[in-house]
Amino acid sequence: MVQTDVLIIGAGLAGLSTALALPKSLNITVLSKAALEICSSHYAQGGIAASLDKEDSVADHIADTLIAGAGLCDANNTSSILSAGQQAVQWLCEQGVPFTQIPQEDNTKPFTELQTELQTADLHLTKEGGHGCRRVAHADDATGRHIMEALTIKAKNAANITISPYHEALSLLTNSANPNKQCQGAQVFDHNNQRQLTFYSRAVVLASGGMGQLFKRASAPNVCVGDGVMMAWQAGCRLANLEFIQFHPTGLAMADSSFLISEALRGEGGRLTCPQSGKRFMLEIDERAELAPRDIVARAIAEQISNNGLGYVHLDVSHLPDQFLREHFPQIYQTLFNLGIDMTREPIPVAPTAHYSCGGVVTDANGVTDVTGLYAAGEVAYTGLHGANRLASNSLLECVVVGRNIAADLPRYLKALENLNHVTSYDHSDLLATAIWTAPTLKDIQTIKLPSSPTILFNLSHCDDTDIITHDYAGKIVTELKVLMTSYMGITRNAESLEQMLIQIQQWLEKTRLNQSSMSTLDSTITANELTLFQLARQLQLATLVIQSAYQRYESRGGHYRQDYPHLASTPQTSVIAPLSKLREADKTGSKEGGIDWLLQPIIDDTEARVVNTVANI
Repeated sequence: MVQTDVLIIGAGLAGLSTALALPKSLNITVLSKAALEICSSHYAQGGIAASLDKEDSVADHIADTLIAGAGLCDANNTSSILSAGQQAVQWLCEQGVPFTQIPQEDNTKPFTELQTELQTADLHLTKEGGHGCRRVAHADDATGRHIMEALTIKAKNAANITISPYHEALSLLTNSANPNKQCQGAQVFDHNNQRQLTFYSRAVVLASGGMGQLFKRASAPNVCVGDGVMMAWQAGCRLANLEFIQFHPTGLAMADSSFLISEALRGEGGRLTCPQSGKRFMLEIDERAELAPRDIVARAIAEQISNNGLGYVHLDVSHLPDQFLREHFPQIYQTLFNLGIDMTREPIPVAPTAHYSCGGVVTDANGVTDVTGLYAAGEVAYTGLHGANRLASNSLLECVVVGRNIAADLPRYLKALENLNHVTSYDHSDLLATAIWTAPTLKDIQTIKLPSSPTILFNLSHCDDTDIITHDYAGKIVTELKVLMTSYMGITRNAESLEQMLIQIQQWLEKTRLNQSSMSTLDSTITANELTLFQLARQLQLATLVIQSAYQRYESRGGHYRQDYPHLASTPQTSVIAPLSKLREADKTGSKEGGIDWLLQPIIDDTEARVVNTVANI
């Protein structure tokens, strides 16, 4: 058992921003599933978007974000987060992040030399797709690495912060005995010592990242499997817009490479061309050409690939000055050069790759979730900033802004919690609890119907010798799942393929004996085989939630494109999955909003009165 004031699950930008901004009087524990550098924040290339130029404005940044979000951005949260952009970037400067500066005429230092003690007015800004002007602050073409190195040094030197790598959170602890249910920690597996630990805390911050590793080609590291989303859902949180998985248009198309070719290359004049004809194809698709929002560019590239049969298109920057490319994009240049590609002389083979989850755990702009004492920030969270399609480089900004907002709100919550604990009457405590924690609100929602079947979760305590499968067998299922997700839940989707995936996942769950009763507690003597089963089950369950969300959105919007529903619906609606506890309640009461009775029922598309027969078991 480990006791701490604040438990932060995830050591990426959202997690460390929160930790460093919290009062130093609090004892903070930060968990990292693997080594500290194994997180999406570390691999971010392009930069952080904020209104910093004197010719720019927050209103323009908001407008560009709303356009990219295709009608699904939360206007209030978008305005709140983007309005804090300049302060967030300045805070990063104060932490020692060495952003690239504007070259000075009287400065003898090279253009790309990085310095500290910066002001936002000193920063060089680049442009990316969907932005109406130069708005992206960067540190060469390795912004994430430079940010994370600076913040990690700060966090390691902070006396009140303990960072624990190779500690994997398995489930969140909630006090169900108290009418004012609150998050009080997490069950954690310590990979260093092969043991399970219980972390108790006064508040929990979920900053565990996205779910890119559900796909075969993904920019995210292998720890990003969406486990934070599942933990929050099981604890009582709503999930929103899981179907909106953004594909970065230009991943390096060489073998199974996960390396990205930054959008900033297109921002500086890079051209997408057909490998066979050398013709630019984006000019005929969108007036913004290569700098259209990512969903438009990714679909255009995917169509080219389906026609040319090569598996890639070309990104050509060879017309730009050699010295500029080497100095402005040193990491990309060297990585490609080591692979035998000189981007100053020849085109780069690129193809779309799974990159970012626009949906996640429902929160407000302060990271507040549906569960008292549980905050969430970063890719695991859904603030509504990204809508149906994330505007480039808004994600790093969201991590910092929401992380700092959490740090500002959390002490208030802890103080109010102390007052609440002194109240002996539950009648009065209910009123006080409502005052200290208000769940986020959503407008114009579409409830995703799911069965509250016992097969949703897997109970390790029911595992016996007949259930044990090998790591190799589990790995084979995960590999096949990634292939299916990439093929059928990728850039284009249709009902028939999504139905086939639901059937296949059900078969995997049955074959591996994972369709058992819900998990309440985890045995402290969990074995490696049991952990493998648990991780596999959770990925299969999450994939099903994502597929169901896509299956029940009968339109094409942003990053979600349905071949059988290619047009926009008349009203933008946010897809919402109710917490698991609500599904169970619906099952007991026989509600039509969820429950086992729905398993064999058709889904009715009211728009066209189309009946879709589905196998919805999970």
